[in-house]
Parts: sequence; structure tokens; C-alpha cells
Amino acid sequence: MSTPGHGGNLRQLARAAGKAERDILDFSANINPLGPPEWLRPAISAQITALTHYPDPDCAALVEAAAARYGVATDEVIVGNGSTELLYLLPRAVGREHALIPVPSYSDYVRASKLAGMQVRSLPLRDTDAFRLESAALETQLSGREMVLFGRPNNPTGHVCNADALRVLAARHPATMFLVDEAFGDFVEGFDSLTRNRPVNVIVLLSLTKIFAIPGLRLGCAIADRTVIQRVRELQPPWSVNSLAQAVGVAALHDRDYLCQTQLHVRQQREALIAQLKSLPGLTVYPGEANFLLLRIDRDSMDAPTLARRLLADGIAIRLCGNFEDLDARFFRIAVRREDENARLSDSLRAALGVKRPAHPKRRTPAIMFQGTSSNAGKSILTAAFCRILLQDGFRVAPFKSQNMSLNSFVTRDGCEMGRAQVVQAQACRIEPRATMNPILLKPNSDTGSQVILLGKPVGNMNVGEYIRFKPQAFEAAKQAYDSLAREHDVLVLEGAGSPAEVNLKHHDIVNMSMARHAGAPVLLVGDIDRGGVFASFVGTMEVLAEWERDLIAGFVVNKFRGNESLLKDALDYTARHTARPVFGVVPYLHNLGLPDEDSVTFKSGTGNPAPHATNGNSVEIAVIDLPHISNFTDFDALRLEPDVRLRIVRSVANLGQPDAVILPGSKNVIGDLAHLRQSRLDIALCKLARTGKTEVIGICGGYQMLGAELSDPHGIESTGQATHGLGLLPLSTVFEREKILRRVTAKHTPSGLTVHGYEIHHGQSDGGALEPIVSRDDGELIGASSAGGLVWGTYLHGLFDADEFRRWFVNRLRSRRGLSPLGTVCAAYDLEPAFERLAEVVRKSLDVAKLYRLMGLR
Repeated sequence: MSTPGHGGNLRQLARAAGKAERDILDFSANINPLGPPEWLRPAISAQITALTHYPDPDCAALVEAAAARYGVATDEVIVGNGSTELLYLLPRAVGREHALIPVPSYSDYVRASKLAGMQVRSLPLRDTDAFRLESAALETQLSGREMVLFGRPNNPTGHVCNADALRVLAARHPATMFLVDEAFGDFVEGFDSLTRNRPVNVIVLLSLTKIFAIPGLRLGCAIADRTVIQRVRELQPPWSVNSLAQAVGVAALHDRDYLCQTQLHVRQQREALIAQLKSLPGLTVYPGEANFLLLRIDRDSMDAPTLARRLLADGIAIRLCGNFEDLDARFFRIAVRREDENARLSDSLRAALGVKRPAHPKRRTPAIMFQGTSSNAGKSILTAAFCRILLQDGFRVAPFKSQNMSLNSFVTRDGCEMGRAQVVQAQACRIEPRATMNPILLKPNSDTGSQVILLGKPVGNMNVGEYIRFKPQAFEAAKQAYDSLAREHDVLVLEGAGSPAEVNLKHHDIVNMSMARHAGAPVLLVGDIDRGGVFASFVGTMEVLAEWERDLIAGFVVNKFRGNESLLKDALDYTARHTARPVFGVVPYLHNLGLPDEDSVTFKSGTGNPAPHATNGNSVEIAVIDLPHISNFTDFDALRLEPDVRLRIVRSVANLGQPDAVILPGSKNVIGDLAHLRQSRLDIALCKLARTGKTEVIGICGGYQMLGAELSDPHGIESTGQATHGLGLLPLSTVFEREKILRRVTAKHTPSGLTVHGYEIHHGQSDGGALEPIVSRDDGELIGASSAGGLVWGTYLHGLFDADEFRRWFVNRLRSRRGLSPLGTVCAAYDLEPAFERLAEVVRKSLDVAKLYRLMGLR
């Protein structure tokens, strides 16, 4: 076994620490901290059938791609089974008697030279110069006919020798062959590779796998004079590069974007890491330009091997450098990794060195995240369920969803607007809803645009392009909102949006994997088996995720299952084998759950209609008009609970009929939805019903505005600055103002004498003449009015029907008009607590909660 930290592989390091490999954070390996690019998995999958054939022995496609990438002829390129194979072949092909190697450097330079029969001479680099290689110092050691081997950047120092100076040096010494290893050059911003304007006596060695985090695939290439390349080909064994490596190499050589992304990440994280390390007394940090750093420990009581053992016990591996020539037991090397990983290294170094920590931040708040294979997979409900389970088990828990797209919103006690789904989840936690639980709310007002609500307040209407540009600012606000919640609670339960596999959106994601990474939350992927294709969705989602995203997926949840769970065993086993992720449970289909839906999918599908008991002659019929931009559709959920109400969703004149009441709901695009009513001729039908004197016509918020005579949008809040006529059923004029009213309300309903509660969300300001006031706020402000006979009325108050006594009064009035006897007192209580308890009971039985708690670090 190799000494831990002396180039030992991860398995050996883990065994030495008594840990599993997955529990070791490997700072000894200098590969891309971002992991493999997203195209890697499909590129490999596409080549599976090619494994049944021999690979191209000439690697023609790969050589052509390399030649095009580096601007050279194909006979100046050779590819090999890793750059190491070529490193060992090149000294034999060049045939020099002497090798000059600046040290410290990669030890295989010496070994490859000696195996080629060369006498090796070292050029010691000075510690006082940070081990920099200067061309002037190198030139004093050249005698001609030797081969010089060194790295740009050098390993382990990360120093990059000036390219132009080397070109001049090589031109002045044509008898000397320079083998320059640029294996880590792709990690350096603005790197001037010697493949450009390469002197004839320069060979450039390149690795095609380190930058793409796939060293196990083994692929490298060399750029050199054609005579050198021909000699190497004669020495190289056949079939050196396999089919998968060739295919991946071609794709890699065409990917410039990933290199730029990596270089920016490495520079930013290296600079931040250097600053952290320099704050630790007793450490010297050598300034490198690559994706790793050389350090020296300057303590009499501790050397690098002792430090490495302490760090390994904490689950961190570093690279000891005592086996590099001219370095001793004080030196070690670390890789530059991701921000959170670098922070963990700094903390572990501080502890290992016995350095007093500054005011240490609270440990990361445990969290878990529910994401879906699609919208409406059930992640909102499962988030609420897990919130209630955690509450039952004694945790202070809060929900969080960084971005919600919904027209179903709510106003908090402090006058902020947020998505209704997170309100329900907060109720499951028995805490007051706050906008920080849903810091970004998008309220679509057209096919391509939305009103953007940030931390509860509107910041403007944006189309898709405008919002994408705004996203970085929005995400910073979302992360700050999350952090504030995390400081106040024991655990957070996050919800994603849509699917993390939406490849057209992933690169600017702020709600799924990017948020999970910020929170350090393991992700459960939820699939709706009732739709079909759930196992293909699990596997397919994993296939299109980047490696860092796949690492966040802890496992799967099968949701909405009807039937015998044992029938799924083969499929669950297959999914686990194919993805290396477990299925944490199968949740049954829950009928009549009694919780509000997150969006209008259920409402528009009609699956939320009441049970058949409300279709007899002793019931009343209420029709809700389905508007294209319907908002706050849950205003009517409570009506479904009444035993004598049949609630219908109406989309056309043909199915309007003659109900006892028609409700025009809220809308995010009132003028657009008015146009829809006219196009469908529902406007005429509604006015006709109102004139019969048998149907009560009610408008809520936007619906209230539609009942009026005129609507004007001079500031373009919901339209392009249009003005239009309303239905003319109320003498009401509405102007959409810039300022949005967001207010929790206690009000008096005059006809019933009852107190009602709810909230206002509207830009419109309405005034009228001969109106009968029917809903007034505590401050006396009129927020609802009716026609003289009371059959046409409306209000700005959302949540009006949630009040049990008012709802029964309203239904009884409809009954009386129909000639039915009132049912007396309250018949149904709109109380979500029983639904939360039932939901938590079912989900607790369905999921391995104990295992999830361990995953979150709660047990």
C-alpha cells in the first residue's frame, strides 16, 4: 500500500482512514472540480454498440479533430493511451543521450528519460524564487543535443514559464529538443500554448482527460515535428486508443465553452482559496496559475505527513510532495475545488494546525429537496407532507422554493406576495407564511412574459430574455432569503420546479440543482406513476444531468401509485441498478386529499370536481368561468366541501347552462381575458343570465373589474396600454395603477352582517356611482359592491369563501332563491389540519423516513 497522500489512489486512502471512498474529499487529484461535461454521458452511450468492433487503429477522426483544434497538420499529431504513454515513448523516439529536468517536477520525467537510456541532469529551482523556471537560467545549462523536459504549468508548483521567451530560447538552440508538458494548460485563463508558433525542436504534450475530469478514460496527444511523430508511431503498440476514448476525444476537442467555464471557476476559487490559506499561520502558499497549489508547513512540531494523517481522519486527502526531487517532508499540494469544498478544507486545516477559529458560523442547516421528473408530479404535496412529519418529530421546520411560477398567490401579514403552495407548506409547519419562503414569484400575463415578484414586491413585467438577464440578481436574493430562514430553523424542506432535466433551462437554473447545491440538500426525485413512464423518467433524468447534479440526487420517490406495490419490485430493482440510486418509497394515490393545488392544472382538468352527492335536486349549482389567465383559483376550494353544492368549471357557452351562481375569478390579464370572453361569446351569455333574475353573477378581483363598464391600463401593467369596455353589469370604472395593492384584510360583509377575512392583490383602482356597498374594510374603504338588486356583485377580497359562516350564508341564499329550505348552521369546516395529519401518516408509512433523516444528518 502506498503512503496516504503520496500519490496513493482514493481507495487506498479511504482504507487507510477507515472510511468509504465517497466519504473522502480528494484534494490530491488535479482534475476538473466541475466534473465531466454534460455531453460525456450521451457521447459514451452513443458508442456502446461500437464496442463490438475494433477501434480505428489510426485514430483518424481524433487526429483530424486535434489538428484542427491546435492549427497543425495531421502528420504533426499523435494520440495515445493517456499522455503518460506518449511521455514514455517520446524520449526513445528523440534519441538524445542527456536529459535536463528542472526540479521539483513530475517524477515520471526522470523515469521516462532513464528508461530511454538517457543520463539525467537536474536543474534545481530555488525556493526563494517560488520555484519559478526562468528561460535565462535554463539557457545557462544547455550544451546541445540534450532533451529538456518540464511542465507548463509545472507540477507541483503551478508556475507557467513565459511562452515567448521559450520560443526565442528554442530558436537559439536548435540542437536541443524541448519536451513541454501542457497537461494542465487548459486550466489557465489566457494560456499561451506552445502549440501555436511552435519551433521545430519543441514537442508539446497534452492531456485530453484532466480538463474534462475523465482520467480513467486515458487519452492524450502530442504535437511535434512530423519526423518525431513518425518515429513515435513506429514505437507505439497497435490499438492503443479504444473506441470510447476516440469518440469522447473528438467531442472534447470541439468543446471550447467548457474550458472557458472551467478557467473562470478555477481562477476565482484559487484566488479565494489562497486568501483563506494565507490567513493560517505556519503555512507558506506558493503562487501558482493552475488548478492546484503547492504549500509548505513551517512548524517545528508538525510536518506534512502528520498534517495529512489529521486531515485524512477528517475525510480530506492531500498530496504529500516529499517524493518530489528537492522537496522535503514540509511540502504538500492541494487541488482547487468547488467553493464549499475549499471552505471545508480551510476549516479542517485550521483545526489540524490548532489555529483558533474566528467566530465560527453555525453549521449548515440540515435540508432536503423534492424535485420532480415533471410539473405536477406531486413534489409540492410531498414537501408539505415532509414538513408536517418533521414538525411531528419535534423539529422547527420551514419550507422553501426559490422560484415559483403561478397565478395562485397570497398576501402575507406584512403585505408581501408569495406563491400559495409555500403558504400551504408553511401551514403544514404551523408557522406564519413569509415571502422569504418563496422569494421569486413569476405571474404569467402572456405566453412569453410575466410579472416578477421579488421578496414579495413587484419589480416589473419581463419577457423571457429580460428575466434571464435578471436571474443572477434574483438568485442572489433567493440565496440570502434561504440563508435567513436557515439561521432561524432546525431544518428546511426545499421544493424544485418543473424538472431538473430541462436542458434548455439548466444553464441558468436558480430553482433546482443550483439551489440544492447552495443549501447542501440531498435531492429526492419524484415521479408520477399515474401518468405512466415513471421509470423511464427517472433513468432519463439521470442521463441528462451533469455529474455534479447527479451527485446531488440521493434517490427516487414513486408517487400516486394505485395497486399492489409488490408488482413494482422488478422495476424498482432495475432503476436502482441502472442509476446506482435507491427508491426511497412508493406513495399511494391519495383521493380527496383536501389541500389546495399549487397551480391550475387540477382546476382546468376538472379532477377537482365534487363527489356525486351534490348532483341531486336538493343542491345548488355554481359555475366558475375558466379564464386563460385565471389566478387564485383556490378561492373556490372551500365551496367543494359543501354537501349541497355542485361546482362546475365552464369554458364555453355550450356548457354554461343556467346555474344558481356564476363566478368570474381573478385574472392576471384582465383585458386579455375579457377579449377571450367576447371571442367565446360568454360575455353575451353572462349578461343574459344576469338579466333573468335567477342567477347570481359574482366577480372576484379581476372578475369584479370585468363586471364594470370601463377598464383602462395607461401604464401597460397587464396589456400594451389598452382601454376597453367591461361587461357593463356594474357601474364601475377601473384604472390599472403602477403601485400594486398587497394587503391582508379584515372586512364586514354588509348583507350578512358577518366579519370576513382574506387579502387583496391588485393594480386596479375601481370607482363607481350608483353602487351598493357590500364589503368594506375595517378602515371603511369599499372593496366590494353590488347592483341595486344584489344579483350582480363583486369584491377585491380573495379568500372570502374560506369563512365557514359566510359560505353557508351564501349557499343558503342560493337555496332560497331556488325554492329550497336553508340547511341552517355550518355544514362543512374549511380546516386543513386533518388533511395535513392524514397526508403525513400516509407518507411516513410510504417513505423510509429514518434513512432520510440519516441522509440529512438529523440522526
